[in-house]
Amino acid sequence: MKKLSVSDIKVVVAGPEHKHLAEAIVDEMAESAKARGTGIAKRSPDYIRQKMDEGKAIIAITKAGDFAGFCYIESWSHGKYVANSGLIVAPDFRQYGLATKIKEKAFELSRKKFPDAKLFGLTTSAAVMKINSELGYRPAHYTELTNDETFWKGCSSCINYEILKSKDRKMCMCTAMVYDPEEKKKKKWDFITESKLWERWQRIKNHKLLKSLGKGSDKVLIFLGLAEGLK
Repeated sequence: MKKLSVSDIKVVVAGPEHKHLAEAIVDEMAESAKARGTGIAKRSPDYIRQKMDEGKAIIAITKAGDFAGFCYIESWSHGKYVANSGLIVAPDFRQYGLATKIKEKAFELSRKKFPDAKLFGLTTSAAVMKINSELGYRPAHYTELTNDETFWKGCSSCINYEILKSKDRKMCMCTAMVYDPEEKKKKKWDFITESKLWERWQRIKNHKLLKSLGKGSDKVLIFLGLAEGLK
């Protein structure tokens, strides 16, 4: 593939003209989840096309019309909560800072469409946490998220779903983050300063959650690099 520059890739609100890319987007979502070893709410091409028709999706696309990245907006509890979901960047385009650009555009669109809503997300990615923190998100307890059953049903495709159920949806491997417009004048959560503390807490939390599963969890712990000192 010819070497591209940032100017060759546009990050825009997706529309009907992008609907032919829905299949490629869904396929990349599945591959991305598989590579990370975590789940992602499974969506059909028709669902992605619907989001494009509604103007509730962000797409990164090259001048040649190739799909480079994507994210969509979902609202819950009658618009009181909003999530930017399904963030992906195609492997050939991961050196252009597109994840940040897509998240920024999705955040802007979410605030425009739902100015009074709390924005939230669940992630295991330190990179996504850094992006979110720059946008004004902070770590949050799961009880601060929507209680909409449809949202939580989306977690059922994740390999960690049994952990979530066993903890009554109060804790899991993901970190919850929230942007509350009522708090926007307060100091941002400083990811750079506090990331080491978060990493330590995340390792301890994941260790305890996986050990609580009992037999069969040791292999997962080893895979995640959490098995040291278990014996």
